[in-house]
Amino acid sequence: MGPRVQLPPEIQLAQRLAGNEQVTRDRAVRKLRKYIVARTQRAEGGFTHDELLKVWKGLFYCMWMQDKPLLQEELGRTISQLIHAFQTTEAQHLFLQTFWQTMNREWMGIDRLRLDKFYTLMRMVLHESLKALKTRGWDERQTEQLLELLMTEILHPDSQAPNGVKSHFIEIFLEELTKVGAHELTADQNLRLIGPFCTVAARTQDSLVLHNITRGIFEALVEQAPLAIEDLMKELAEERDGDTPSREPPEGSVSGAEPDPGKEQWGDDDEEDSAGTVLQFDYEAVANRLFEMASRRDTPPQNRKRLYKVIRKLQALSEGLFPEDDIPEKAYRNPRGGRRVRMKKRLSESQLQNKIGGAAEEASRPDPSPASARRRRSAGADPAVPREQPGGRGRRGAPRRRRRPWAGARAKAADGQAPKAKRKRALGGQK
Repeated sequence: MGPRVQLPPEIQLAQRLAGNEQVTRDRAVRKLRKYIVARTQRAEGGFTHDELLKVWKGLFYCMWMQDKPLLQEELGRTISQLIHAFQTTEAQHLFLQTFWQTMNREWMGIDRLRLDKFYTLMRMVLHESLKALKTRGWDERQTEQLLELLMTEILHPDSQAPNGVKSHFIEIFLEELTKVGAHELTADQNLRLIGPFCTVAARTQDSLVLHNITRGIFEALVEQAPLAIEDLMKELAEERDGDTPSREPPEGSVSGAEPDPGKEQWGDDDEEDSAGTVLQFDYEAVANRLFEMASRRDTPPQNRKRLYKVIRKLQALSEGLFPEDDIPEKAYRNPRGGRRVRMKKRLSESQLQNKIGGAAEEASRPDPSPASARRRRSAGADPAVPREQPGGRGRRGAPRRRRRPWAGARAKAADGQAPKAKRKRALGGQK
């Protein structure tokens, strides 16, 4: 019997990561982190593409074997934070590339009971990849490299990404970008970050990708506008009173409140806590960028038609107009902010300035709030509203319902005689 062949460390770790015992898997994850740090610190070190594919296959089945929800979240956070163990940007990008390639390859084999844990894993990996970009000061060149990687592996027509991966990535991109950089990213940086989505939306032949990008990126900016404008007016009022240091936003942009620093935002509760956080956007610049892409000759007609609708909404927002025709004027749950807001009516530019200037004055007035006035009216304390009398036919009262005659009274026999029941009663009366 010949000597045993020593397997490469990546295959050994992958086998332990996919082991049946949780203790074995947890120990393998800790060893993997140490191995990544040690290997990437060498001058001749680093991983090849195939080696990281083997590592990610082990990590995929390590997540597959974890059943309890709390442990799934903890494991997902541990796995996603492995990106910070790599010492160079190139190694980090290779780690991310092989992750998305692994998800594309294994996606069709995931059953519906395990789908949520891998949705969460994708969200966490995207979150940590944006945090890695943040630690490098949102460097323009590295930002372009990361976006090119994501577009190539997920949204490019030649990618092997299933529809589920594409749709979920588009859905979570702005959410995770908001959590990571809403308090420091400028409108120009945000336009650069969503720029590739403009290009894909104009060129794609996939109607599902076009719909998801339009809905999950551009219309999401429109939906968060009421909250963003409200925060902007509040910030400008505070700056006018001298309560906060001035931070001049770019023209046509909006800004949100800073999130709690150092707090990881996972799940619905954390999204509720970050309710007021929105990204800065220059709506006119976004509209111009979209128009540049949509007006090209090679843009499919259906793409151009869909994007022109979004462009008109963005142009209206840059002028202080809200698209109340598309969004009902009622309280709704903002999908980005996580709190209930009320859609404001259309405001002209002069009205918007007047409202901003009078925000501090209105706050100091002793007049009752509209909410308290509504409560008094609902309690019947408003004497200006007349009460309707029971059974009355007032302007707001519902008309009385007339009694329908008995169906048999309207029925007629073929020979014009009364129905049988009527004849019996008539005959009985004659007797």
